[in-house]
Amino acid sequence: MRRRDFIALIGAATWPLTARAQRPAMPIIGFLDPTSLEKYKPFVLAFHDGLREVGFLESTNVVIEYRWAEGHYDRLPGLAADLARLPVAVIVATGITATRAAVAATATIPIVFNTGGDPVKFGLVHSLNKPGGHVTGGACLGKTLVAKHLELIHAIIPQGDTLVLV
Repeated sequence: MRRRDFIALIGAATWPLTARAQRPAMPIIGFLDPTSLEKYKPFVLAFHDGLREVGFLESTNVVIEYRWAEGHYDRLPGLAADLARLPVAVIVATGITATRAAVAATATIPIVFNTGGDPVKFGLVHSLNKPGGHVTGGACLGKTLVAKHLELIHAIIPQGDTLVLV
C-alpha cells in the first residue's frame, strides 16, 4: 500500500471521531432554588414549558443543573458557587436570597431571577426598566401594589377607613 493511500485510509477511518468531537456541547442552565423540587415542582414544569416554547428540551438540546437548598438558606452560597464553577450559560435563581447568593458567586455569568420582592430595594438591579449588569428577571410586586392601591383609595376617599372592599 502506498503512503498516500494509507494516510487517506486513516483519515477516512478517523473522520467520524473528529466530527463527533467537534459537535458543540449543549448549553447548561444552572437552576438555584432555596426550597425543594417537591415544593417547586409546578414552577419547574412551567419553566420547562417556557423553554419548550423557545425550542429547548432538557437532555435534548439543553442541560439543566438543579441545586436545591431544601429550606437551608445557609447552603445557597455554596450551591451558587458550585453552579458558577460549571460551564453554565446562565443561572436561574428563585427568590431574593438565591439571587443574592448567585450574584455573590459570579460577576460574569448572566443571572435571571424570579422574585416576589422588590429587586431594586434589595440591590439586585439598578432599576426595573434598565436592570444593568449581568442580572435581570421578573418580580411580582403584588404586595407593594396592594399597599399603593389602598393609599390611592384613601387619597380619593378620605373616609375610606371604614370602606369594605369585596
